[in-house]
Amino acid sequence: MLSNYGTSVDNLDVTIINPYYQHMTETEQRHSDPSQCGPGSSVAEANAGHHSRQIFINAPQQTHFCSNQISTAKYNFLTFLPKFLFEQFRKYANIFFLFIAIMQQIPNVSPTGRYTTAIPLLLILAVSALKEIVEDIKRHRADGALNSRRILVHRDGRWLEVQWRDVVVGDIIKVNDGAHFPADLILLSSSEPQAMCYIETSNLDGETNLKLRQGIPATSEVVSGDGLTDLRGIVECEEPNRHLYEFVGNIRLSGKSSIKKASIFSKMMRRKSRIEMEEAPAIPLSPDQILLRGACLKNTSWIYGLVIYTGHQSKLMLNSTTTPLKRSNVEKLTNSQIVLLFLVLLILSLSCSVLHHVWVDENSSTHWYLFYEDLERSNFGYNLLTFVILYNNLIPISLQVTLEMVKFGQAIFINWDLDMYHAKTNTYANARTSNLNEELGQIKFIFSDKTGTLTQNIMRFSACSIAGVKYGDEPGDGMFSFSDETVVANLRNDHETAPVIREFLRLLAVCHTVVPQRDPATGDIQYLASSPDEAALVKASSFMDHVFHTRTPDYVIVDVMGKPLKFQILNVLEFTSKRKRMSVIVKTPEDKIILFCKGADNVIYERLGSNKIYTEETMAHLEHFASIGLRTLCLAMVELNPEEYADWAETFYKASTAIHKREQKLEEAAELIEKDFVLLGATAIEDRLQDGVPETIDKLSKADIKIWVLTGDKQETAINIGYSCKLLNESMDLLVINEESLDATRDALVRHKAEFGEQLGKENYVGMIIDGQCLKYALMHDCRQDFLDIALSCKAVICCRVSPLQKAELVELVKVSQKAITLAIGDGANDVGMIQAAHVGVGISGEEGMQACCASDYSIAQFRFLQKLLLVHGAWSYSRICKLILYSFYKNICLYVIQFWFTIMNGYSGQNLFERWSLSLYNVIFTASPPVAMGLFDRYCSAEVMMNNPILYKDSQGGHRFNMWVFWKWILNAVYHSIILFWMTVGTLSTDVAFSDGKTGDYLFLGNFVYTYVVVTVTMKAGLETIAWTWLTHLSLWGSIFCWFFFLSVYSQVFSIIGISPEMFGQAGYVFGCSLFWLGLFIIPITTLLRDIVWKALRRDLFKTHRQTVQEMELAHKEVKLESTIRKRLK
Repeated sequence: MLSNYGTSVDNLDVTIINPYYQHMTETEQRHSDPSQCGPGSSVAEANAGHHSRQIFINAPQQTHFCSNQISTAKYNFLTFLPKFLFEQFRKYANIFFLFIAIMQQIPNVSPTGRYTTAIPLLLILAVSALKEIVEDIKRHRADGALNSRRILVHRDGRWLEVQWRDVVVGDIIKVNDGAHFPADLILLSSSEPQAMCYIETSNLDGETNLKLRQGIPATSEVVSGDGLTDLRGIVECEEPNRHLYEFVGNIRLSGKSSIKKASIFSKMMRRKSRIEMEEAPAIPLSPDQILLRGACLKNTSWIYGLVIYTGHQSKLMLNSTTTPLKRSNVEKLTNSQIVLLFLVLLILSLSCSVLHHVWVDENSSTHWYLFYEDLERSNFGYNLLTFVILYNNLIPISLQVTLEMVKFGQAIFINWDLDMYHAKTNTYANARTSNLNEELGQIKFIFSDKTGTLTQNIMRFSACSIAGVKYGDEPGDGMFSFSDETVVANLRNDHETAPVIREFLRLLAVCHTVVPQRDPATGDIQYLASSPDEAALVKASSFMDHVFHTRTPDYVIVDVMGKPLKFQILNVLEFTSKRKRMSVIVKTPEDKIILFCKGADNVIYERLGSNKIYTEETMAHLEHFASIGLRTLCLAMVELNPEEYADWAETFYKASTAIHKREQKLEEAAELIEKDFVLLGATAIEDRLQDGVPETIDKLSKADIKIWVLTGDKQETAINIGYSCKLLNESMDLLVINEESLDATRDALVRHKAEFGEQLGKENYVGMIIDGQCLKYALMHDCRQDFLDIALSCKAVICCRVSPLQKAELVELVKVSQKAITLAIGDGANDVGMIQAAHVGVGISGEEGMQACCASDYSIAQFRFLQKLLLVHGAWSYSRICKLILYSFYKNICLYVIQFWFTIMNGYSGQNLFERWSLSLYNVIFTASPPVAMGLFDRYCSAEVMMNNPILYKDSQGGHRFNMWVFWKWILNAVYHSIILFWMTVGTLSTDVAFSDGKTGDYLFLGNFVYTYVVVTVTMKAGLETIAWTWLTHLSLWGSIFCWFFFLSVYSQVFSIIGISPEMFGQAGYVFGCSLFWLGLFIIPITTLLRDIVWKALRRDLFKTHRQTVQEMELAHKEVKLESTIRKRLK
């Protein structure tokens, strides 16, 4: 941090750039129209086209900013109805049924009554509306409570307690320990030395570990009200954006001024103050000085902060938008089939309309008593609408609601699964969406991060190489595994490598951003680090008598063998995934300017100077460390000439105060100074595998899931981890591609592709390893297909030293080219891109925070939980959802195609066979529970059997249980069932009189016969498709049949009580009193399902699948160990 750019804050003043604003009232200065709030900049900024905002300290603002009042509610009293209806009728199914409901209101058009579609649709909308209202009321209450919180604001030289909604940009506020920040703030000062404070950001990113923030030295001494009153300056910063961990800004503080508001010399003094401000040095502001709304102050008595972003322009609110909705392949296929089914409906309606006119032309003279010439129904358009209404329920109106209920229940089962509970961190699995449950059962590719995903991300310093001498490398137990005391001994005994050892240990002790925290009770030092690697390196330096214990903005203090040494921090060149290194420029106690750098070996080696001593020995040690699975870093230094440093510092200062492209300019500045390094050595850190990782990868591989590991580690480390986790094994051939140019990469890919020969495109027992630099060329357009062909021909793929962007590109490449379902799993912010790119993203809550979990669709605590998530919950959910969808269409087709068969009998008149309310309640009550029971409780094998036999996963993986062929096979089967149900019933009644007194029934009498047989048949069909029977399954199936009989009994008597549905009066007595009804109830459903029963029996006997083999063995209570048996059967 550049503390020398600060100025005293005892007497400071501010420049008013635009004199117009001296005439603004206080209210005008402090408030703006909330409607102008949004993700962009303020209104004035937008109009001016600026890309930064200016904020004045203790002065009227030059522009209006967003109000701090927030609203997370979706609706208000006036907007609820239009917004809600707009959301609901964005769904095609709702639009279709709304159209039907409207058409039913046309006189003499609807054969099913005016309200038989409208009322079910209104019920569905009412349930959705009630849910939205309840949730939105909660949001309004939460918003009101939040906006009404109180905070201390320093205005006009005194403290005022105001509500959060009244905080404005430019306010200086005081936040006490344990309180949340009401807006995004710049930290000015705090109760702690050097304006340090600790915050918790769990509301922002889910992380509960404390983070350190530190104000700039220029304002760190402002700890009183008078000091705040005298504080004058201007902040220039970037527009509001949603990047939580990024901030670019500058602050300029001016000297004392005697300007008075009423002074006649105000214009002259403002001009003078403006000149002072322009000449004042800019002090760079970074994320270290930013306190975000929603974060909580911890272990710090108080802080003073300057408000920079308010309300909906705060980073918390800008991040409150939901991630883009992912839709499963099953859902997409279902929607496409609905469109085809709608076309069938139109064709059927057109055909019936044409046939009606043909029938009328042929029969109007003989059936003159029907008076067709006088009926509007003879109009072709009327007839078409009549048939569209009659057949509209070929598309199930309740499908979407049923799917949402079932998927929500499946997500709860995932959340409640104790087998995926991690007791150490008290973390359950979390289904952050329920839309993709069935997608979990079709995964073909897994893209996995390594560090923190396959490994524990708990780093242990294990070995090092200093001046070509190797120390340690025997992994030990506990949090620290390095036990070689030779390093310190060689330093004390003035070994020939002692000067290099000294610089090596100094680098470990000062080249980092770790903050020490001493326990007052024990005196022990706890290191708060941004990554486990940094903490491990600092602990290593402490073990070797270089104890880092004090950090200020200007210097660090290290106890070197008991003697405190002070290192002045001049600059910090921070680590990024692009730079792959970190540097610190310090002034040593010997008054030398040294640049210490640590980073990836390839990055350090290419920046070494002409004195390349120890390079070969160090590289040999690096390869050895990597071969045993250790993470490596190279350490180097360079002594800087003071004049050279002074020139560079000016360049760096300009880059660090740039508002636009600051990161790029800082990288360019770093390139100028990070060169001519002297190699000191290397470190090796152990990151152990998580429990159960090898077993999990082994089972996932047996499930025919291809696993690609994408890591930032060097090649040797990645290969070793590949062997450790059983992704690779000794009998597997390795194909290593690590070329350094486009031409060499292209040639290598062509050569390896030719080597595969006829095996190209098939899975070979080969592991592919490719370096990130080579991958950059492989992903270029002219090499991409060759790379993909080779990678898909390998059983395992490991990509080393890849960037976050390359991870996402790889996922997208496979996702688009293979049309296969992909899953990406990771634990860090660098994994977010691939998690969002994959069909399914899984986050692991680990040592690197919660960014990956927040961006994921599902989160788990350990990699080993992935096997149950996929092999059990995924396979179950896929099977259940497929059955639910297919059955929902089946039961509707089965009933509503019967209307077509009846139409043939009645001259294509559009007469409805069934009573209209019985028809409307078919989906809502009588057949509603069987698909729900199937979707929640059915399973073809127990969880234990599924886990022990991962090959069962292949049954769902290929999508064979739901595709166009399967869908239309169910549809045709439903049509076949409808033929038997209708014509067999008609045949039964036409060959004999219905009653013993010689009387017969009307069309509704026939309709109730058929309706009853349909309800019984489709319920029995549900039972035929059910594998796992529970008491809830029994209740749903038998309850459905009971509900229809109960309804028919009660409804047929309602007319005598309340005078509705006169045509149904007494129907129950007629139906139940007919012996043919009971005979048909036994014969017709069984006859209808006979083909299904026979086909199932034959298929199970003659074409038995491995899944059915497992089921039989499980039912026989035999131990299910089927891999060898199944593989023989599959061959």
